[in-house]
Amino acid sequence: MPLMPLTVKQAVSRRRGQVLVGPVDLTLTPEGVTIVIGPNGSGKTSLLRMLHGIARLNAGTIDWACPLEEAREKQAFVFQTPVMMRRSVRDNLAYPLLLGGTPKQEARNKAEHWAEKVGLGNFLTRQATVLSGGERQKLAIARALIRDPEVLFLDEPCAALDGRAMREVEEILQTAAKGGTRLVMSTHNMGQARRLATEVVFMLNGKIHECAPAATFFETPSTPQAHAFLRGDIVE
Repeated sequence: MPLMPLTVKQAVSRRRGQVLVGPVDLTLTPEGVTIVIGPNGSGKTSLLRMLHGIARLNAGTIDWACPLEEAREKQAFVFQTPVMMRRSVRDNLAYPLLLGGTPKQEARNKAEHWAEKVGLGNFLTRQATVLSGGERQKLAIARALIRDPEVLFLDEPCAALDGRAMREVEEILQTAAKGGTRLVMSTHNMGQARRLATEVVFMLNGKIHECAPAATFFETPSTPQAHAFLRGDIVE
């Protein structure tokens, strides 16, 4: 069964009694790149974690087009600070395949293929923990994509990267999107949002303040808060 659309109704996530995000209503269609933006503390990360299922849903509903167990198998998440296992680049890439029952040699071959795709082909035997920040993020994205997820969530994957590393990561993501992977990603970089987004979700105070096609949002945002944010003003 197809994974999308994703339908969210009055969803709320709390931690220790504090509302992190919600209530929110949102529908994500099967195609495109949704970029989530907003001031620091606006709920971007919490929204992504709630949609992916790693933050508790305390109220409302999040409904995929297929059963939940199947939906969990068809998505992946890349954190702002990637977690590297104390293993080689090859073994880091092969690990999710081995967990899913892929034969060892097939997993190693696919790992080598993905290392080449993201520019890490010369680092197959290098310990992942000694890679640079950009190399780690490329490895984390490749490790998420190696299982061919239908949806990939990314929480500010380029926040700590320089321009060159950011360009390389964006190229990987654009290739994935063209190949049919649905991307839902937060960023604080408006240039990146303009380059990648087909749809923008603007978060403010834990709620979805505005959701619109990228061209519409960047050219004619519908609220004063969105106008102010795009000007670089402080928005509370």
